[in-house]
Amino acid sequence: MFERFTTGARAAVVQAQEVARDLGDTRITPAHLVVAVASVGDPAATALAAHGADRAALLDRFDGDGLDPAALAALGIDLDAVRRRADTVFGAGALDRADRARRPTPGGRRAPGHVPFTRDAKKTLEVALREAIRLGHRRIEAGHVLLAVVRLSDTDGYALLRRAGVDTAALAADVTARLGDTAAA
Repeated sequence: MFERFTTGARAAVVQAQEVARDLGDTRITPAHLVVAVASVGDPAATALAAHGADRAALLDRFDGDGLDPAALAALGIDLDAVRRRADTVFGAGALDRADRARRPTPGGRRAPGHVPFTRDAKKTLEVALREAIRLGHRRIEAGHVLLAVVRLSDTDGYALLRRAGVDTAALAADVTARLGDTAAA
């Protein structure tokens, strides 16, 4: 399947590995793929930016700690208050230090080479192939990867797009139009 990827799509897959490493993650998820697509010079990255989700915006909303402030607030927990209290009791940045301590360091347990894909990331790439076929395209572009993320609404990649305020239906329409333009070129 990888031989059908365009240069931009290949760059996004490689970049996803870098994004995971930079964030201290040991596996590539669909969210890493989304940030990676936003990082490559491709029409899909342009579409993301047009919908307010460039690389910086996505990284700002990347859910590295798994804490959802809105969900916690619904339970009566103020995450900001918890962080302030932890900073007061344990010192500034205490929760951030604890998070870094759980993650492998570049010189530690994490190998500098291959970072494996999660099941959801693999499924995203498979669905990207299906999206290319559905649209009558012979090659898989970064835009097909984005379309796959939108189709797989139960992944962290889709959740990242929503946290970034992206209207996923509008993004899918925009990406599909841009893919049509590149297929015609």
